[in-house]
Amino acid sequence: MELWIATGNKGKLSEYRLLLNEIVDLKVHHQGEIASFTPRPEDGKTFLDNARIKAKTLRAVKNDVWVLGEDAGLEVEGLNNLPGIHSARYAGPKASDSENVAKLLKMMTLKPMQNRNAQFVCTTIVYTPSGEEWVFTGQMKGKIASKPAGLHGFGYDPVFIPDGQTQTLAELGDGFKTQHSHRAQALKAFLEKWRSTQA
Repeated sequence: MELWIATGNKGKLSEYRLLLNEIVDLKVHHQGEIASFTPRPEDGKTFLDNARIKAKTLRAVKNDVWVLGEDAGLEVEGLNNLPGIHSARYAGPKASDSENVAKLLKMMTLKPMQNRNAQFVCTTIVYTPSGEEWVFTGQMKGKIASKPAGLHGFGYDPVFIPDGQTQTLAELGDGFKTQHSHRAQALKAFLEKWRSTQA
């Protein structure tokens, strides 16, 4: 099986490789391997819109293999579910992870809030080699810490404490994420459906 992933995000690619390493005969590729590839702007209004934009853009180049596109982000209840689809560019178009985290914490202190509930959400679209579209979703609920902690992961992991835990995702590490993350849930749903087609 040849699977092409529509992302240039090194953190996401690392997670996908960890999640997929148990599958024998799976060859994982990504859009960065295509010299002339130009991603389309992620200008959709929902995670689903943006996931479809990514997947369709890559499938236009790789139309005879499995293609996966996903969009994920953080929704904070006290901020009316922001940053949402703008999670990767919350502090600006080319903002770093630390800049996005800093803005998030700043926004939460501008109007002190008791409600720090949040969730990571992920929508994944997979195109089969024949062009069929499969849609999968995943979510992980938790709360926002008052300050960053931990060295693992990427994005908002240093300030996200999953429900039932006392440490951030960046402290809990890759092993926890591959079992419980929003991305892992969506990917596992895809793999279950894929395996059912191989039986």
